[in-house]
Amino acid sequence: MRLLFVIAVVIWCIVGDGSAQNRRPSSNEGYVLVFSDEFNQPDGSRPDPTKWRVPQRDSNVRWKRWVSNSPKVAFIKNGSLVCRAIPNRSASNDTARILTGAVDTRHTFTFQYGKVEVRMKTNIKEGNSPAAWLFVDKRLKNPRYGEIDIFESFGNRGTAHQAVHTHQTWILKKKGVKHEFSIPLNVKKWHVYGLEWTPDKLIWTIDGIVVAQYTKSNVSQQLEEGQWTFDNPFFILLNQSLYGLSKINSTYETYFDWIRVYQKK
Repeated sequence: MRLLFVIAVVIWCIVGDGSAQNRRPSSNEGYVLVFSDEFNQPDGSRPDPTKWRVPQRDSNVRWKRWVSNSPKVAFIKNGSLVCRAIPNRSASNDTARILTGAVDTRHTFTFQYGKVEVRMKTNIKEGNSPAAWLFVDKRLKNPRYGEIDIFESFGNRGTAHQAVHTHQTWILKKKGVKHEFSIPLNVKKWHVYGLEWTPDKLIWTIDGIVVAQYTKSNVSQQLEEGQWTFDNPFFILLNQSLYGLSKINSTYETYFDWIRVYQKK
C-alpha cells in the first residue's frame, strides 16, 4: 500500500493540481447509492436481466468484434460476474472464431455525475483486454463522443489504465491532449477501481487513493472542439475482450465482484 501511495503521488504531480490529493472518497459522505450489483445470484446463472443486457456485436469495433450471448462467456460464479474470452469450439451456428463476454446497462440504467466503484481482477496474458467503463447514451439527440474508462488492462504489462475519449481526442484526433493515464499494478489481485464525475472534473482512484484526474478546460476553443463531453447521461459497460492476437487457444477471464454507483444527496 505504501508503494501504491508513492506511485499515486508521482502520477498526481504529472496530471493533477493536487486538489484531490490524499482524499479517500467514502460512499456515505454526501452520496446516496443509486445502482448496484453484488452478483450474488446462483452459480452458473446469467447476470440480472433487469440490470444488464448483452451489447450487439459489431465487427468494426475491436471490443465488440466477438461479443456473444453464450452462457459460457458471461455468468455468475462464487458471487462474481465472470466475463471470458474463449475459442469458439461449440457454437456451431456462430462463425466467430472467438467468443467474448460483455454486459451493459444501456437500456436499464444511465446516470449523469456521481461516483462509481467496481471491485475486480483479471489475467495477465498476452492479448488480454478487459474493461469497466462508461459510454454516452447515444439515444440522445446528436451527442458528442464521450467515453470514460474506469479501468482497462492490456496484455501482460501489469498496469491499470484509465482514460477519457472525447470529441476532441477521438473524432478530431487532436494530439498533445493528456487524456490517458497508467499505473503499475498487480491486476491479478482484487482492487477497487473508482471514478468521481462532477460537472468539471473526473477523478480516478484505486483502492481509495487518487491516481489521475482530467479537468474541464476554461479555453473556449478547446470546449468548442469537444474537450469536455461529459454533461450527458452515460451507461455502464463491463467486458472481456482481446487485442493483437492472430489466434486464441486458451481462456481469458475477468472477475467483477461488485459494482456500485452513488450520486450526491
